[in-house]
Amino acid sequence: MPAAVPAPVAAPPVSDLAATWQHILLLHARVESRLAAALQRRHGVGLSEFRALGHLAASPTAELRMQELADKIGLNQSSVTRLVARLSAADFAVRDLCPDDKRGVYTVITEEGRTRYAEASRTYEETLNAAVEEAGQADPHLAAALTALGAAR
Repeated sequence: MPAAVPAPVAAPPVSDLAATWQHILLLHARVESRLAAALQRRHGVGLSEFRALGHLAASPTAELRMQELADKIGLNQSSVTRLVARLSAADFAVRDLCPDDKRGVYTVITEEGRTRYAEASRTYEETLNAAVEEAGQADPHLAAALTALGAAR
């Protein structure tokens, strides 16, 4: 006699908040993917490199300690070290030792890095606007959230 197959258990209901959060996460993933592809294709920089250049360019001293940069981008120390190595190899940034604390390492943006960031910023904005607009048209659940986001711009 075959074993009885248990009846499927119904999934617990998903709250409106959880459902909205899932839509936002999906939007985030789609937009980030488009941004990364556009920046790499048009400017030869990854999304993390672009964001690092942005934080360095915005710094009044054109430099940030490695840990500050890691915190601003949301990367761990070893990941930001590899990122800065890529920026250095492309001549977009240089590493510098802190004169007061020889253990402190700074990342300093170069003129080439500023130029590349300025060029890539236009692509970033165009791609972001297009991706958000398309997502709002494709998913009615996101329309209200995107309208609120647009009002904040």
